[in-house]
Amino acid sequence: MEEILEVLENNSRLNCEEIAVMLGKSVEEVKDAIKKLEDEGVIVGYNTLINWEKTDREMVTALIEVKVTPQRGEGFDKVADRIYRFPEVKACYLMSGGFDLTVIVEGKSLKEVASFVAEKLAPLESVLSTSTHFVLKRYKDDGVIFEKKEKDDREAIVL
Repeated sequence: MEEILEVLENNSRLNCEEIAVMLGKSVEEVKDAIKKLEDEGVIVGYNTLINWEKTDREMVTALIEVKVTPQRGEGFDKVADRIYRFPEVKACYLMSGGFDLTVIVEGKSLKEVASFVAEKLAPLESVLSTSTHFVLKRYKDDGVIFEKKEKDDREAIVL
């Protein structure tokens, strides 16, 4: 099953027939395995990675470091649950080190993201502090390089 997961992780657009050929399995084996992985919550979704810089859509992404007070008996899970339910939040991770949570937020402008932090995130009871970092340019995301540079291997001629 891991090999099916690896294939889907690299290209979730492949259909069961293509995966079966790649892995030397029957189509029915692949369909059954994928269904089981979905039912068990191993496969939780299928996403498309988009380079929004090549579109007309204006989008701002921010990484926010959040220090929180863990809830008694709940740890960080209850606090994270409140945070990741906001529609602006695209990802939320428990971290080791100098802060507790990393929150990835998207908005239409710097002002919109700043308003989210000031009006929704920072006022939460368990939030002690935040530090917001705006993404200026994405070079690589989820294993995909956005701007592949053509390498010129021609030898320079010096006169």
